[in-house]
Amino acid sequence: MPELPEVETIKNQLTRLIVGKKISQVDILLPKIVRLDKNKFKKIVIGAKINKLSRRAKILIIELNNSWSILIHLKMTGQLIYQSTINNKQLAINNQATKNKHTHVIFYFSDGSRLFFNDLRQFGYLKLVQQEELGAFWQKEGLGPEILDKKFTFDRFKEILDRRPRVKIKQFLMDQKNIAGIGNIYADEVLFFASIHPLRQANSLSTQNVKDIFQGIKKILALAIKLKGTSSSDYLDAHGQPGKFATRLKVYGRKGEKCVKCNGLIEKIKIAGRSACFCPSCQR
Repeated sequence: MPELPEVETIKNQLTRLIVGKKISQVDILLPKIVRLDKNKFKKIVIGAKINKLSRRAKILIIELNNSWSILIHLKMTGQLIYQSTINNKQLAINNQATKNKHTHVIFYFSDGSRLFFNDLRQFGYLKLVQQEELGAFWQKEGLGPEILDKKFTFDRFKEILDRRPRVKIKQFLMDQKNIAGIGNIYADEVLFFASIHPLRQANSLSTQNVKDIFQGIKKILALAIKLKGTSSSDYLDAHGQPGKFATRLKVYGRKGEKCVKCNGLIEKIKIAGRSACFCPSCQR
C-alpha cells in the first residue's frame, strides 16, 4: 500500500516530468475511479496546464492553471506510470509503461507523453477540488500534521500522543487523524527501530520511548524516500520501477523469518483488523 514515502517519490518524479505540460486528452476507462461525471471531469481538465505537484498525507495533488486541482489517492494497489512518448523504444520494453488490463485512466499531454493510472483492486480514486476549497477539504478530512513539515517537532508529536493515552501505539501511528502518511509498512519498521511492542498503550511509554519512536519516524521515512519507497506488493514509481526500501525491511512482511538483531523469529498478530509484524524478544 503506497504510504508517504511512495507518494512523495511519485510527486518528486512527476514534478520533473509533467509540470508545465498541457493535458490534451483523457481516457476514462473505469468511470467509478473518477469521483465525478466523466464528461464533466474531461471538460475541466482537458486543455489545462499543470502548474505544480504537492502531497498531503498519502494523497497526490496536481494543481492545474484553471483554479482546479486533481487529487489522486492510490489506496492499496494504485500506480501512476509515466511514458515519455507513445513510441519511445527505451520504455517500450517496460510493460509497466504501456496500457494494461488494470489501466483505468490515461492522461495524454500535448508533447505526446502519457500518464497511466493503474489499479488492480480498484480502491484508488481521482477527485477534482477547486483550489480555493482545498483548505476546507483537508479540514473535513481531519488529517494530522505532515511528518516532513519542520513544524512537526518532538514536542508536537508527544502532545498529540498524550491526547490518546489508552490507544495502542501501532493503531496510533496508522491513524491519519493523528499524524499523516504512515501505514502498515512504516509503522512496523518504526516500532522495531524503537524496540516497542505494537500492542503497548500510549500511557505506558516513557519519554525516551516516545523520543525513540519520533526518531524512527524521521529516520526511516527519510531513508525510504531516498530509496524511492517499498515495493513489497504492487507499488512502482512513476518510471515503472520498484522502490528499493524492501531490502531494508526488518520486520514488515517477515513473519517466521529470523530477526536481524537477535535471531529469534518474527511474529505476526492482528490489531483492529490490521496486521503487525514484530520481534517478541526485541520489542517490549
